[in-house]
Order: sequence, then structure tokens, then C-alpha cells
Amino acid sequence: MKRVVKIGGRAQSSADLAERIATAWRESPGSLCVVHGGGDRISEFQRRVGLEPSFVDGRRVTTRADMEIVRMVLSGLVNKELVAAFAAAGVPGVGISGEDAAMITATPIDATGLGRAGKPVAVRSDLIELLLDNGYMPVISPLAAEDGPTGEALNVNADDAAAAIAIALVASELLLIADVEGVLDESGKRIASLDQSDAGELIQNGVINRGMRAKLEAGFAALAGGVGRVRISTLEGMTDSTSGTLLTFAQSLIT
Repeated sequence: MKRVVKIGGRAQSSADLAERIATAWRESPGSLCVVHGGGDRISEFQRRVGLEPSFVDGRRVTTRADMEIVRMVLSGLVNKELVAAFAAAGVPGVGISGEDAAMITATPIDATGLGRAGKPVAVRSDLIELLLDNGYMPVISPLAAEDGPTGEALNVNADDAAAAIAIALVASELLLIADVEGVLDESGKRIASLDQSDAGELIQNGVINRGMRAKLEAGFAALAGGVGRVRISTLEGMTDSTSGTLLTFAQSLIT
């Protein structure tokens, strides 16, 4: 049974991250795959070279010049920092990118408006499974090769990449780590279980922000693609199966 965990935001720089990953790995070695983001670091490096980050509906506009920074930061810096932290905690992580062996292929979402931002169309899971089968934990940077003869790099939202990977692995669970304890209702209270219809209402009413909306879209896509279970949670969800918001095709419950 394989489990895909997407980390990002404040959780990615948390002092607790490596040990929580290590605990989950020790409980079920050979079954955990980590997908990471790094948007804040990308923005930081863009500003260092005089570029201002730009977003449309929560998605990063990625020019060809930006793409060089995205590649450098995600695959060359953030990925290797995480691998080193996991290794120090006793986890044999191996850092790879969705570009490696064209593992993730994608198409541009909107070449005019978003540039080199892409949406996954296929995942070749054999490289991930090879690592898992041999006792290594894949740590994946969410870049992709463009579907087609050029194979140019595309920047993929990490939630979308994690969902596509979870579908390809027929994962038992996709866990999307957030900076909040799950999806929150109008009063700021955690929603324990949420179906797609209720999620749509929360989005329409402006209760859900753009970052959480991306997680919900990815999460429901993963469920539709055959992933056994999808949750949105803080880091506590790594070792507490009851924390966070469970996405379902049933009626939602508010705790």
C-alpha cells in the first residue's frame, strides 16, 4: 500500500518535518513517496534578480526566464535540502524531478497567460516504484516534461503533481499538507469530512481561498482517479490518521 505526501508552505521548513517523515517511514518502510513545493523560495530568488512574482487565480506565471529559477530552486536547492534533512533523520531519500526519465508529462495550462505553467497528463510510475521496491523514499520536485517532441520543462503545481503521482501508483492515501488544520468553515472551524458539492459551495461563497482551492481540486481529482483516501491536514496528519479534512463522495460533517 503506497502513500503519497505533498508538503509545502510553512510545513516544509518546520523543524518537525524530518522526524515526522521518519516516523511514518519506519512504520511502513518502502511505501512513502514525498512531493514538495517551494513557491516562497522561488519568489525570493526571483526578487533577488529583479523579477517580480506574478500569479493568476493562485497559479504562478512562469516565463522562460522564470523557468530557469524554478528549475534551480525546486530541483537543485529545495529538493536536496529536504533529502539531506531526511537522511539525517534516518530516511534513505532520493531526490528526483518529474523531468527525470520524463516521469511526469504535462501540457501548458494557458501559454499566453501563464507561460510555462503546466498540468500533468501522464505519470510513468516505474522509476518511483523502482526506488520504493529497493528501500528508498522518492522525494519529487514537481517539474514536468512537456508532452510532445520538444519535451521542454514545465512548472507544475505541486498539489496537481502529487495527485497525478498518487493516481499512477494507485496509492492508498494522498495526504496534502497545509498550514491550517484542514478545510475551515465560515467560523474558522475544521470540517472533518467534505464532499465535492459542499466544497463547491464554500468556494462560491468565498470561504475557501485560492491555495486551498487548488488542494481541493487536486484531491477530488485523485479520488476520481482511484486513490483510496485523500486528506488535507497539518503535519500532524503524517502520524494521526484522524486529523485534517477527509475528502469524500458522501455528505460532509462539521466537527
